[in-house]
Amino acid sequence: MSVQLCLFDLDNTLLAGDSDYEWGQFLVDRGILERETCEAQNRAYYEQYAAGTLDIHEYLGFALRPLAAHTSADLERWHAEFMRSRIVPRITPGARALVRRHLEAGELCAIVTATNSFVTAPIAREFAVPHLIATEPESRDGRFTGRVAGTPCFREGKIERVETWLAGMGQRLEDCAESRFYSDSHNDLPLLERVRRPVAVDPDPQLAAEAVRRGWPVISLR
Repeated sequence: MSVQLCLFDLDNTLLAGDSDYEWGQFLVDRGILERETCEAQNRAYYEQYAAGTLDIHEYLGFALRPLAAHTSADLERWHAEFMRSRIVPRITPGARALVRRHLEAGELCAIVTATNSFVTAPIAREFAVPHLIATEPESRDGRFTGRVAGTPCFREGKIERVETWLAGMGQRLEDCAESRFYSDSHNDLPLLERVRRPVAVDPDPQLAAEAVRRGWPVISLR
């Protein structure tokens, strides 16, 4: 059967905001992380991401550290509050409608995000997207270690992770009858260039310029 593949970036694409940045700010606002140093670091890494200069391994050392410092029960309780207060309000009707349209068409849908799966798995469930391809935090004996497991789902790593996921189902990206990827970020150009139908969503200036140059469609979900 020919596969109709639809991939969605998450942060600033399906969400009107960045879940990784918001999670860090949420922990600061709850007093779980120290404001003076962590807030500035969180903002600096976000600016590096936007500029295309982010060292993903350095950033993950910062972002995954809080997961290792707390029990799974505490993390789950905080995340439920985070979903209610920070994430659900950032899901627009347009984003929900786009995802629903592709799901109802029977396409193979996945969210592909650099943000770690602890933060993003509940968000994927909120959208009812059955597959999540995310950066995986390492865990041992039921606790996160603060390290990353495998290849971060970032830039070219998104291609590797998508291809590995498809291979597990006996599929290849190049053999899909149709393949789409919705993204806002120039950091996603490697994967956007690999699919048959790249779509820029509320794009950053760099991606907006590339979309115009290449004739890619540009949409807004805001």
